[in-house]
Amino acid sequence: MAAGGEQQQQAHRPGLYKQKNKQHKHGKHRTKGEIERENKGRVAVMALSKKQRRELKKLDRRHKANQLRRNKKDMVLNEKRRLGSRDGPPHLVAVVSLHAAVDAGAVTQILRGEGIGGVLHEDQGVKGAKDSFGLVLPRFKQRFTFYRSDTADLHSLLDVAKVADSLVFVLESTEGWDSYGDYCLSCLFAQGLPSHALVCQGIADLPVKKRAESRRALSRLTEARFPDARLFPLDSDQDAVLLLRHLGAQKQRRLAFRSRRSHMLVQSASYTLNSTLNDTDRPPTGLGTLRVSGYVRGCPLQVNRLVHIAGHGDFQLSQISAPVDPLPINTTSSHPAKPARGGDVEMMDGSPEGEERVLMKADPAVRESLQAEAEVDPMDGEQTWPTESELQEAEEARKIKKVIKVPKGTSDYQATWIVDEDDEEYEEEEEDEDDMDSCDDDDDDADEIMEDGDVENESQDGDFGKNGEDVEEEEDEEQEEISSTGRVRFDLKYDEGMDETEEKDGLQRYREARTQEMFPDEVDTPLDIPAKTRFQRYRGLKSFRSSPWDPMENLPLNYSRVFQFQNFERTRRRILAEAAAEEEGAMVGWYVTLHIEDVPPSVIESFQAGKPLVVVSLLPHEQKMSVMHVLVRRHPSCTEPIPSKEELIFQCGFRRFRAAGLFSQHTSGDKHKMERFLRDDAPTVVSLYAPITFPTAGVLLFKQRDNGMQDLVATGSLLSCNPRRVVLKRIVLSGHPFKINRRSAVVRYMFFNRDDIMWFKPVELRTKWGRRGHIKDALGTHGHMKCVFDSQLRSQDTVLMNLYKRAYPRWTYDPYVPPALPWVKQEEPENLHEIDME
Repeated sequence: MAAGGEQQQQAHRPGLYKQKNKQHKHGKHRTKGEIERENKGRVAVMALSKKQRRELKKLDRRHKANQLRRNKKDMVLNEKRRLGSRDGPPHLVAVVSLHAAVDAGAVTQILRGEGIGGVLHEDQGVKGAKDSFGLVLPRFKQRFTFYRSDTADLHSLLDVAKVADSLVFVLESTEGWDSYGDYCLSCLFAQGLPSHALVCQGIADLPVKKRAESRRALSRLTEARFPDARLFPLDSDQDAVLLLRHLGAQKQRRLAFRSRRSHMLVQSASYTLNSTLNDTDRPPTGLGTLRVSGYVRGCPLQVNRLVHIAGHGDFQLSQISAPVDPLPINTTSSHPAKPARGGDVEMMDGSPEGEERVLMKADPAVRESLQAEAEVDPMDGEQTWPTESELQEAEEARKIKKVIKVPKGTSDYQATWIVDEDDEEYEEEEEDEDDMDSCDDDDDDADEIMEDGDVENESQDGDFGKNGEDVEEEEDEEQEEISSTGRVRFDLKYDEGMDETEEKDGLQRYREARTQEMFPDEVDTPLDIPAKTRFQRYRGLKSFRSSPWDPMENLPLNYSRVFQFQNFERTRRRILAEAAAEEEGAMVGWYVTLHIEDVPPSVIESFQAGKPLVVVSLLPHEQKMSVMHVLVRRHPSCTEPIPSKEELIFQCGFRRFRAAGLFSQHTSGDKHKMERFLRDDAPTVVSLYAPITFPTAGVLLFKQRDNGMQDLVATGSLLSCNPRRVVLKRIVLSGHPFKINRRSAVVRYMFFNRDDIMWFKPVELRTKWGRRGHIKDALGTHGHMKCVFDSQLRSQDTVLMNLYKRAYPRWTYDPYVPPALPWVKQEEPENLHEIDME
């Protein structure tokens, strides 16, 4: 009893999971012991003080921001003060005429005048160029180099604008600029416009009361293109002094693509053909060494870097030498030249005449290679031994005898070399399938082809039953009648300069563009070829946005020739940062001579013909080929359709080349839809094989006519370098509902045999009115199929099937672009009834 009583008196002990209610917040101070008991050994996170975190106080942060702002301002001011001074290169000014009735030579003639107070150096301009001269102004302590650009040669104008510090646009006093001047301005703005000034002549000849009104009218006209530009009259020496003062003191516009690369406008050049090689077994190459002299601009020039001559290609340097500066800013002998601040003592103006010192020579072990394409080993593929089943299938295929028709007396050995007609057709189909990347092949319409054929047959049948002689006699009589009456038939004169082949090609492009606009990507299923054979390279996607597509799958052979970055953006930032921090090489403002190796004679011939020669130093990897992408927008002046993969002329930074670009949409996904034509309502990405160029850089697209003229097609900027960008070409197969029973329907005209229906059965269907469905079963053997949709199908609706395949650009890169003829605006033909010449 006692033991049992003791057991009953024991209290209940709570377990580990006893409920703990939240304590009342009494608001009293807790002791350290209470806090330790609550924490139960947990240690609080150690907080860093502001000193340990290196946080500055508000006043210190303000001082730091002011210092950074002051440093940037001082850097810009130093760069501006160095331009044209003794420590920097001469101020390069290009004079551009924007109207046919304006003579830019009159502007340069006023700038040569003695009333300006400058020292003229006629022989220190660009050799071979007209109206190119040097001018030193001692009272401004500045020096200028003037170059009058030939606006008829658009390529030369763009090349000079890439390196010019300022542009002087010569306007007409009433109209400002004509149509060709507006065309040149469009190209210059798209490429990147440096600092500029507007000049007008002839205002002083007007009456005094009309001068101010004329200037205001011209200012209103130029506000659209140049909202902040100032208009300068140039009729006297005083006006010329004001213009020079403005050019030397105006704010310089920084163009990123040239400020990050060393460049120069060649002022003098000489060429030496390479002698016969020591090895008598090898013939001479026909190349030579080009020595070009000019002022270094942009950033320091490295001798081990490659250089690019605009319009001629990439080359290597052998050495850089320092001749005497031909345009010294000190013109009096009483004040000897002092060494430039921060410069080399050997670059003094007081050097012995004719002496040329070698500054640096290229190191063959360090300088960059001219290799543009990756080395491809065709035997570097994975070799696997065939399995027994593959050997057995090959043996069975060899034993199968195919009966073909051969001439009588042909042996078995000879018969094996005879190609069957069916094989030839199949090979032609394979070639057509390889060329299907062009946007024209999938859009061929049998009806249009038949219509074209009928028209051609009608044209070949003669003049509807008349003999050729009778027609010629009637034409002669008609011409005699016209000459006797004194009237001229406008249609005969209008047809003299017309190219019938170009007209037919243009008509075909307009028809294809109109069909693409009305029925985007729709393709007719062939009747004579199974659809699964014709579209065997295409596949369906459940979702264009989220469905996976391996970017390394089934790459073409040309992709083995290009280079790829692991992270292009990271490499770009690193290379540009290293280029900005370089302090070795030929410094900015030095007058140097570059010895360029293995240059063809065409370069010196172009320079001697009066065309400008622009040399730019390339950044690392910029000579290598890759897949470049540029973002462009169609120019309003271009009205004709531009199909994808058509060969165009590209102006990308300092480079100019020809290539066939692939158009695609500018979207944010990992897959991008190909565009068959250049759109005019949205920006378009153009993918092409081209040398690597680090953004930013302006891009211009030109199309060359058959007569040699070039039209501006689109303008934009460089986007990226990414061979892994997936561009998908879409085709749409269409069918029509035959019988509709609520959600299910019988669809025909999409396929024409049962095998094609079963082959494409997994692909999802959609309609133009937003219904989605799938193929349930094939009905019969003539292409009818039963389909089920997510909602009621209308009889007016059209059933569609989207198929995709990856598209690649064509390798048509050509660095040599022929010169463009002067641009002529195409005018509309006049009314026939208004042509009456007495």
